[in-house]
Amino acid sequence: MITLDKFYVASCVFTEEYPTLSRKVQSYVRERFKLPIIRCCVDKYKVAEFEERMPEDYRDEWRAIKHFEHFPPGSTMISICHNCSAIFEERHPEILRESLWELILSDETFSYPNHHGETITVQDCWRSKDNYSEQEAVREILRRMNFEIVELEENHERTKFCGYSLYQPQPARNPKLAPKRFLHGAQGLFQEHTPEQKKSLMQEHCAQIATEKVVAYCHYCVRGLKLSGKTTYHLAELLFEGAD
Repeated sequence: MITLDKFYVASCVFTEEYPTLSRKVQSYVRERFKLPIIRCCVDKYKVAEFEERMPEDYRDEWRAIKHFEHFPPGSTMISICHNCSAIFEERHPEILRESLWELILSDETFSYPNHHGETITVQDCWRSKDNYSEQEAVREILRRMNFEIVELEENHERTKFCGYSLYQPQPARNPKLAPKRFLHGAQGLFQEHTPEQKKSLMQEHCAQIATEKVVAYCHYCVRGLKLSGKTTYHLAELLFEGAD
């Protein structure tokens, strides 16, 4: 039986970047929680374009997922993408929001890999800097994986980081659909920078990270951290794929 009070947004951008991982996450929420799944946070947004950008061996499976659906007020969207969550927050205030990490913590049967006290730095994201419940869920998951967490000085609501996505023009839809975050709250951001400038900015940011490994829970953050040369994991990778 499908659970109608919650639904999962798979995220076009996350899935394009991590198709195998996205499939695993989708299987998990479908099988464990019976959640309906939609691809995107915006109806009719670049449907064919993202279909064509998916790997050939996954394209038909992606096409079979409903692109978007209007759920009744009081429903909860489960999100792995901060952009999706921000757009739902402003465009669909009648829909509640919950991160994938909070959903996982509610699963008493989830099997967490054991990292035996390894230290790892956690990177918070500007796009969700005010989402304290998600931030705490991320840290609780890392503790359950037996990581020793190292915090950055600019963490939680103080973070100004979202990879190099803040150093290039944003999609035109974002400030229209979520002006509070992406227009009024983004003064001075999303200006054009050269590839060399972006890499330099990412290296400068990562110079403060003392641990060998860093974990983020945003695909844009992961892109930027990797550009600097740091060994970086998306939290979903650690949960669903493991890491050496």
